[in-house]
Amino acid sequence: MSAVAVYSYSHSVSYVTDNILKSLKDVLVLSGLDPQKLVGDHKVLHAGIKRWIESEHLDFVTLEIYHPKTNALIKRWDIAVTYSWSSEAGNFWVDPEALRYAISKEGLLPSEALYSVIVKNKVGRPDVDGWSATEFRSTDGMVRQSIGTGVEHNGLSANMSYWRTK
Repeated sequence: MSAVAVYSYSHSVSYVTDNILKSLKDVLVLSGLDPQKLVGDHKVLHAGIKRWIESEHLDFVTLEIYHPKTNALIKRWDIAVTYSWSSEAGNFWVDPEALRYAISKEGLLPSEALYSVIVKNKVGRPDVDGWSATEFRSTDGMVRQSIGTGVEHNGLSANMSYWRTK
């Protein structure tokens, strides 16, 4: 029985990791930005996110979209991970329509905008090659909008929100 639970948890971690990264790509494409940098960094991003979900150190993944000249935040997308693991099989889904709707309300972003992926981890997280410490850009003058749960697999879920100007 424990072998099934271990496989199932491992599968849940992979499923949620893959769909977090797919959601970030969807945000970029639907917002009118080129996802090539994200695609090029996929291996490192996947390794870190997956490892920190496995160890339950990942609080959230952030996609910061910023102005290349001023470095000011234009938009920020957060995907927070919730760890309420359940061994009941069959509870998995992704809701891309909620993300698509939120982006359609906000409109396209300036084509010259740049982006970066940043994570917030709990203290004591394991190191992962390719990742380094950084600071979040300021959200002063912005308000957070919750979208809701975007990915779910047996209680391991990713809850999405974005920051927009007031």
